[in-house]
Amino acid sequence: MTAAPATSGGASRMHLSYCTNVHPAEDLDGVLDQLVRSAGPVREAAGLDVLGVGLWLPASLAHRLAGSAEDRDRLRTVLAEQGLEVRTLNAFPYAAFHADVVKLDVYSPTWAEPERLAYTLACAEVLADLLPPGADGSISTLPLAWREPWSAEDDAAATEAFVALGAGLRDLAARTGRTVRVAVEPEPGCVLDTVDDVVAWLSARVPDGVDPEHVGVCLDTCHLAVSFADPEGAVRWITDAGLRVVKVQASAALHVADPADPAARAAVAAFAEPRYIHQVRERTEAGPVLAADDLPAALGDEHGDATGDALPGTGPWRVHFHVPLHHEPAPPLAATTDVLRAAVRAVVATPHGLEAHLDVETYTWSVLPPGSRDVSLVAGIAAELRWALDHLLSEQGPDVGAGTGAERAVAR
Repeated sequence: MTAAPATSGGASRMHLSYCTNVHPAEDLDGVLDQLVRSAGPVREAAGLDVLGVGLWLPASLAHRLAGSAEDRDRLRTVLAEQGLEVRTLNAFPYAAFHADVVKLDVYSPTWAEPERLAYTLACAEVLADLLPPGADGSISTLPLAWREPWSAEDDAAATEAFVALGAGLRDLAARTGRTVRVAVEPEPGCVLDTVDDVVAWLSARVPDGVDPEHVGVCLDTCHLAVSFADPEGAVRWITDAGLRVVKVQASAALHVADPADPAARAAVAAFAEPRYIHQVRERTEAGPVLAADDLPAALGDEHGDATGDALPGTGPWRVHFHVPLHHEPAPPLAATTDVLRAAVRAVVATPHGLEAHLDVETYTWSVLPPGSRDVSLVAGIAAELRWALDHLLSEQGPDVGAGTGAERAVAR
């Protein structure tokens, strides 16, 4: 049983998918294999007729697909065979997202460099050709760059790139009849650290030609939680500025209520690992949020910190580590799924809320500490999707054309 797909203007629920940046493939054969070996089995394990996948296409593959109708046909065929559809892409990582050490490399190239614009427009070309009939597309991207080095000249170059991006997306819509929007994703430590930063930067550049119809915000709910932002207030700030939430990355951060507790420090230290950066924020009673760029730095000398960024641990911590949505960490740790749920509710209440794409993005399965992953990757992603259906989508409207139990469909 397959639910009838809805057009972007008539959706009864947000479109749900899972992001394939959890898989390491970086060429076409590898991506096709991951769809067969992972995404198709995830759909079956979740009991779904149609599964949305938020594809990650590294730059080399995005350019290849943009230039080859034959290769896009190969990709489209495998997607159809596996019961998969694509409405969103993740164009934040440029390449090598599963290298032994990624850390700050994930923010390169920046939006001040021409490679970033070219990559994003290539992704848009590919996505426009993969979209289901009547559907709009979304592409998430980085918040300009890591905060340093970033100069006035870099900012001017990024502004020009976003003006050109809007022009390119308008041209794409005129040529193909498909609307693709790019969503800027604030992240702690970056030039655009918070939702407030993204809103201020984009709004100030609308008079320069940045197009709010084609450029909006990606709300990563792990990043939102780490910043200790109010979800409802953040979404209201976006819409009041005349922008839209184009995409929500469904993710949860680690919460440490008492980081001075030795048991809590030992528990969170198990999540320190060498591949990805795990920014930490501490909320103080006086109001300011203290920052450390990575978890070992926040923990301090006991973990070899030489940067002087150790946090005092007198207030609660939030850690940028995407934990599986359905998994509640063992006490004294917790997950910020309450922030995720509040953010989704707030987005749904906006004028274009149901048009936003909801993409489960737990890319950290491979670096979870021992004992935190007791199921296969396929079973784990399927459990996350079922959790999202039950806890994020159940109040959004009727399941169009769907039955009960295993007959629910993710992609509408």
